[in-house]
Amino acid sequence: MTQDDRIKLEPSWRDALREEFDQPYMHELSAFLRREKAAGKVIYPPGPLIFNALNSTPLERVEVVILGQDPYHGPGQAHGLCFSVQPGVAPPPSLQNIFKELKRDLNIDPLGHGYLQHWADQGVLMLNTSLTVEQGNAGSHAGAGWQRFTDRIIEVVSERRPHLVFLLWGAHAQSKARLIDPTRHLILKSAHPSPLSAHRGFLGNGHFSRTNQFLRQHGMQPIDWQLPAQV
Repeated sequence: MTQDDRIKLEPSWRDALREEFDQPYMHELSAFLRREKAAGKVIYPPGPLIFNALNSTPLERVEVVILGQDPYHGPGQAHGLCFSVQPGVAPPPSLQNIFKELKRDLNIDPLGHGYLQHWADQGVLMLNTSLTVEQGNAGSHAGAGWQRFTDRIIEVVSERRPHLVFLLWGAHAQSKARLIDPTRHLILKSAHPSPLSAHRGFLGNGHFSRTNQFLRQHGMQPIDWQLPAQV
């Protein structure tokens, strides 16, 4: 996979996931992606950004995990971090609701962009459970093998990192709680920030302040959720 797409994986993740890349399902996934591209389909995010969540947040630096489902499937949006969009792209509705909760919870004002790299750089693993998607076709790669790979990522961080906070928004993310050791980590659940469900428990969940409170209690640096003005 990494050789096929000429993608370099951050060393700590490469070591932790080495056996996964040798599994038949990963070879099948790689072949699937090659076939889709050969058929002229546009795949998001661009190849070098497929593993951006891992490359941005080395295993030994993970403090918080936010789980998404699919990359955004519109042109120029996805860059490998869940819920985040590339600079210059307007924040989609779910991300707008995340910013509303940040304002309510921590009085942090949105800055008009939705580039969340600042969070990833601080130890927030921003993982979609499918790492690719076909343009305009949500969920199109959900059955291609990514779920098994990202399930293993969740297991690895649960096993190897102490005192993490997992933010599980919506039923899909919450289904991954079975992979997390609740005796070691804080698992926070709520509705998804989508406009369809945000008012059923996402808005008002206080997850950002509760995350920082937990990190402080365990002697860790809280996350600076305030995005930089310039990206």
